[in-house]
Amino acid sequence: MKGVLLVNLGSPESPTPKDVKPYLDEFLMDKYVIDVPYLLRALLVRGIILRKRPEESAHAYSKIWWDEGSPLIVLSERMHKKVQPLVNVPVALAMRYGTMTIENGLQELHDKGVTEVLLFPLYPQYAMASTLTILVKAEEIRKKKFPNMKFTDVPAFYNKPDYLQNLADSMKKHLAGFDYDELVFSYHGIPERHIRKTDVTKSHCKIDGSCCNTPSPAHEFCYRHQCFETTKEIVKLLEIPEGKYTSTFQSRLAGDKWLEPYTDVEIDNMPAKGIKKIAVVTPAFVTDCLETLEEIAMRAKEDFQANGGEDFLAIPCLNDDDEWCQTVGNWINDWTK
Repeated sequence: MKGVLLVNLGSPESPTPKDVKPYLDEFLMDKYVIDVPYLLRALLVRGIILRKRPEESAHAYSKIWWDEGSPLIVLSERMHKKVQPLVNVPVALAMRYGTMTIENGLQELHDKGVTEVLLFPLYPQYAMASTLTILVKAEEIRKKKFPNMKFTDVPAFYNKPDYLQNLADSMKKHLAGFDYDELVFSYHGIPERHIRKTDVTKSHCKIDGSCCNTPSPAHEFCYRHQCFETTKEIVKLLEIPEGKYTSTFQSRLAGDKWLEPYTDVEIDNMPAKGIKKIAVVTPAFVTDCLETLEEIAMRAKEDFQANGGEDFLAIPCLNDDDEWCQTVGNWINDWTK
């Protein structure tokens, strides 16, 4: 019997330092997120970052927290509830970090008699710190707890026409009547070394301005290429003129070279260039979360306006959009045929 496991990032149990700290510990101690030797990672995370970050992050979470709970969890659950009636196989929801574990999701499917699972990481673009860590964790659990299960995984869907159409339609709806000077495609940032580590050719990804546009097998796992391709395809669908959009990367840690240009730097500098009205979309996420609701819709907006900007529109993620849920249902149905 077949079944599906939708997997998203996760969330702390509450917007308090007490609950944020173990969540951040699990997240940042993941070797696919901070990919340095264990002892160095432990020193960095537990000796430095977790001394201050839980309080700072808890404050940020408290600004976006809903009465029902974490927006990412609530929105993921809404999507899950819409997708389930569209398919004829059991669908479970799990998170890579936090208490809604992948193990619990697989157990739920196992208890329903599922022996073949479609692992569905809810990330359009492939990255070590998102897609890969989900697949590795699920496989570890399968070997220990569910050895008779068989896995198939959904590859990065950054260039799938139906996903792109869903995103374009959603953006068009939210942009209606908003006369922007610049449309910012803000993607989650990752260290440049992650790009090189996932390069299956071990030589193509030089991050030199041309490699992302030069055909290569490396593109199947290249986050940077896939982000730029998403922008390129959406720009075509929405007929956005050249010079009226840009792609940037947000959420970086100090001390490493991360993908550029940086969202905060670019947005802060726009008013001085005469760009006073901007819209920001975050296509690395299908679900609104801390990085979209606080980092972009609140902090980036405040900074933009403090620097002389006037109008700022944060475009919501696809969340539980009916068209998007139908697309997910169609992909599942195609797999079950």
